[in-house]
Amino acid sequence: MYNTRMIEIGVGFFVALGLAALFLLAMKVSNLSEYGDQHKGYHLFARFQNIGSLKVRSPVKMAGVTIGRVSRISLDDENYEAVVEMRIQPKYNKLPDDSIASIYTAGLLGEQYIALEAGGSPDFLKDGDEIEITQSALVLEELIGRFFMKAGDKASDPADQ
Repeated sequence: MYNTRMIEIGVGFFVALGLAALFLLAMKVSNLSEYGDQHKGYHLFARFQNIGSLKVRSPVKMAGVTIGRVSRISLDDENYEAVVEMRIQPKYNKLPDDSIASIYTAGLLGEQYIALEAGGSPDFLKDGDEIEITQSALVLEELIGRFFMKAGDKASDPADQ
């Protein structure tokens, strides 16, 4: 009886450990582990014509290193542009003020993120500044549509016959 009880306690311990590991994995995958740090760092803004499927909490990367997260996305109803607010970690406080913000996709169909490319200015971005030079997301559906439209135009072009 004593041996059975120890086995049951051991199994319960490992089940609890497995559940804790699954919880930590879910937090890491969903980017919620950094949600509590939303007030640390400084905020930058950027305007884009098209953000594709960029979401709040998407990474902000520079040279492949995650330096922040997207904290808010809104629409400017005067210029009809997407305004993206990014929270940058405080240790990355020396970003040149002529940096470029682009929206990229991780892999062919992966998540979208903002990639920052440093400029050469001696002045740095401060809390609340706006990144002036941006490049919108490349939307796969638009590229496919353009390809088929061009293919259709060439097929119906009488000069080719």
